Amino acid sequence: MADDLFDPPILADGTLRVFPLGGLGEIGRNMTIYEYEGSLLVVDCGVLFPEEHQPGVDLILPDFAPIRDRLDDIVGVVLTHGHEDHIGAVPYLLRLRRDIPLMGSRLTLALVEAKLKEHKIAPQTREVKADQIDRFGPFELEFVAVNHSIPDALAVAIRTPAGLVLHTGDFKMDQLPLDGRITDLRAFARLGEEGVDLFLPDSTNADVPGFTPLERDIGPVLDHVISRAKKRVIVASFSSHVHRVQQVLDAAVANERHVAFVGRSMVRNMGIAADLGYLDVPDGIIVDLKTALNMPDDRVVFMSTGSQGEPMAVLARMSNQDHQIEVGEGDTVILASSLIPGNENAVFRVINGLTKLGANVVHKGNAKVHTSGHAAAGELLYCFNIIKPRNVLPVHGEARHLRAAADLAIETGVKPSRAIIGENGIVVDLKDGVAKVTGQLDIGFVYVDGSTVGEITDADLKDRRILAEEGFISIFIAIDVQTGKIIVGPEIQARGFAEDDSVFDGVRPQIVKALIEAAESGTRDQHGYQQIVRRTVGRWVNTQHRRRPMIIPVVIEA
Repeated sequence: MADDLFDPPILADGTLRVFPLGGLGEIGRNMTIYEYEGSLLVVDCGVLFPEEHQPGVDLILPDFAPIRDRLDDIVGVVLTHGHEDHIGAVPYLLRLRRDIPLMGSRLTLALVEAKLKEHKIAPQTREVKADQIDRFGPFELEFVAVNHSIPDALAVAIRTPAGLVLHTGDFKMDQLPLDGRITDLRAFARLGEEGVDLFLPDSTNADVPGFTPLERDIGPVLDHVISRAKKRVIVASFSSHVHRVQQVLDAAVANERHVAFVGRSMVRNMGIAADLGYLDVPDGIIVDLKTALNMPDDRVVFMSTGSQGEPMAVLARMSNQDHQIEVGEGDTVILASSLIPGNENAVFRVINGLTKLGANVVHKGNAKVHTSGHAAAGELLYCFNIIKPRNVLPVHGEARHLRAAADLAIETGVKPSRAIIGENGIVVDLKDGVAKVTGQLDIGFVYVDGSTVGEITDADLKDRRILAEEGFISIFIAIDVQTGKIIVGPEIQARGFAEDDSVFDGVRPQIVKALIEAAESGTRDQHGYQQIVRRTVGRWVNTQHRRRPMIIPVVIEA
């Protein structure tokens, strides 16, 4: 990638610059910067959840480096909807400048305000609705209703003298949505007639043929599964999936069961959704966890987090028998969510653990208990045809999704040179109806690890993987640095490598010999001797055991 890096030129007058800092080549970290006449507009600011090869990491943030020195130029942040991959990094951006205005729908702002409260940040917010036109600095913004797996999602049309941009956020075209709020295709068509110069579509399902199944088809399946359950039912979903929770509540009522929300984010988000009227909660249906645990097994449904196999989430802890809800023979567990790419192994590990405990695990692979919140290829084709954009920059997807969306755009008449496939940090300049790639910024991953942000590096994660997979060997030696003669040691200790330390008897003479030879060759410093010990032990371990553990030599002068 380094050879492809190049700095963009100074932004020319009358030109709109677009550079995504996340969401390209990945499902998460969605964040796109728009720059015009010295002002910056941010659309979304989300997180990415770690994969197995990133041990110990809690969250991954967009790299704010390109805007860190320009925080005062940010006129506002537009949040398209309330999912973590679009709002989760807002607290970390506002730590850098607390008075950046946030703009979003009622539910979106309520969810982000609750998150910011935990970070002790009181934000400046501006609520907007579909069909509303507002302004942040030089950017005129028009908001368009879109249908997604969370209520109140919005696309945003951004107007500047450089042209009109349409950024969809996450959307699909469910024509019979549970809340009656469909994607406003009339607005898309009207914008298309005005002339969309750059279109940034959600590409997550661009490689899936046809149309995304209806949300309302899921309700009867959930009702059927719950009606047949003889004991407890546990449903795992995203903590912000209001529509799915509503279906679970309805199925519970139909089967004379109570519902207990489990997991801090589930309790918080559903409380917000109910208070704002987005979740219809029948009287007496909700009970707290303590009450639910004492109810008959066939009278309760637990609505929990952890559908992606997150190790510290409720469902994973249940599968490890590390939660007060003890899953047992005859219980039913429903995973009402899609698999986010990269989480497959973690999810199947949880499914296997629950199955071993005797649970009947129902998931998207064996029952229709979830449908995606993202537009499939047929829906995207429809949008490309009614919008007829001059240029397309697919976002919110891995490489295969971005390519599939670009190919769909080309099939509908977009010139191949105007269908741009990029990586995070790509710089696209729009002027006179033409979008051109003018730079590629050097950006990376910013890891949140406990209370630290950005201090953990890829090298640290490599060390963690080595420790987890290959083990650890330490060698202590006291040496006469003039002669290389060992006074004390070598004392060798290992963890995660071999149970019996006698396994190192074969390498000790090699260490002694190597140090004496180094002294005869003129080595006189501790660091030099440490490197020799590391190389000697490393060669021996690799040759004799085919392993690559972490090797820590400690050489002191006697």
